[in-house]
Amino acid sequence: MATRAAVPRALRASNILFTAARPTIPILSSSQRAFHISAIRLQKKKKNTATTPTPGAGAFARTDDSITVEYPEDPSKLPSSQPVDSGIGRAGQNVFPTLATFSLQGKVGVVTGGARGLGLVMGQGIVVSGGDLAIVDLNKEEATKQAQNIVETFKKDYPSAKKIPKVTAHYADVSDPASVDACIAEIVAEHGKIDNLVTSAGFTENFEAVNYPVDRMRKLWGVNVDGTYLFATAIARHLMDRNSPGSLVFIGSMSGSIVNVPQPQTPYNASKAAVRHLAASFAVEWAKAGIRVNCISPGYMLTALTKKILDENPDLKEKWTSLIPQGQMGNPEDLMGPVTFLLSDASRYVTGADLRVDGGYTCT
Repeated sequence: MATRAAVPRALRASNILFTAARPTIPILSSSQRAFHISAIRLQKKKKNTATTPTPGAGAFARTDDSITVEYPEDPSKLPSSQPVDSGIGRAGQNVFPTLATFSLQGKVGVVTGGARGLGLVMGQGIVVSGGDLAIVDLNKEEATKQAQNIVETFKKDYPSAKKIPKVTAHYADVSDPASVDACIAEIVAEHGKIDNLVTSAGFTENFEAVNYPVDRMRKLWGVNVDGTYLFATAIARHLMDRNSPGSLVFIGSMSGSIVNVPQPQTPYNASKAAVRHLAASFAVEWAKAGIRVNCISPGYMLTALTKKILDENPDLKEKWTSLIPQGQMGNPEDLMGPVTFLLSDASRYVTGADLRVDGGYTCT
């Protein structure tokens, strides 16, 4: 029981009587006291600086509004690409043996945006894997030239081939439903059917969001998102009418999962997130029809257009590669294997997947 003398005056005045064990105050050594005081000082210091960032803090994780890159309005102004030398056509080098399920023999593949860059190289991968190809592009002249280049490259790499692949060129504005339907009808008329699709048509622009012209944003979404949706649904209808399985591969981007720095590109990032989720949603909806839908999300790839941008913005490449665990940007031919895998029967139990080909960028 606490004695009257031990009870504080304020409590005695209010007639409150209490019992409690007197707290034991530990006796600290001089070294313990010094540590205790240092910890208190550090805690106070943290409280004082919590709202005052260190100068330069976060600089490498932010976008830079001064970086502006516009996509050319005229497709003919885009740099031309060349079919790659993948090394797989030379006898004895990575040709045999391989799993038969990776073959695309007897299949007809459509690649949108297939006249240059990643689309061109992935189309070449389809041809090398035994498939026939329909190149779709806004620039019909460039598509026709590249169709001829792919066939000539194949003949050079496979001089004893028993079958020369059929490669055709077609025009389409992927954002226009009527243009898409006309293109699909033309491809079916020339090839007899369609089995596979790769949606590579797309572009990016770098603008700070508050100043990005709305008409340009709508055009970007029209190509990247609407174009993917329109071609996918048109070919899905074709496959369902034939009661035939098929495989569709959407070309997304690592930007659909992360925010790139330092260049600002919010509308593009959001459009590629939409592409990724379109693939997952279609995969579930069309699984019962035997139609598989997957997404490939490339990281930074050294296409002809990317090289041109980096030549004009030399600091960008150093900043980009510093964030890639493998320490280098990818090459377009790095997508030949992934797209062949996802289109072929080797991946027949894979649907709704997002395959990231980014050198480990999105792991960090």
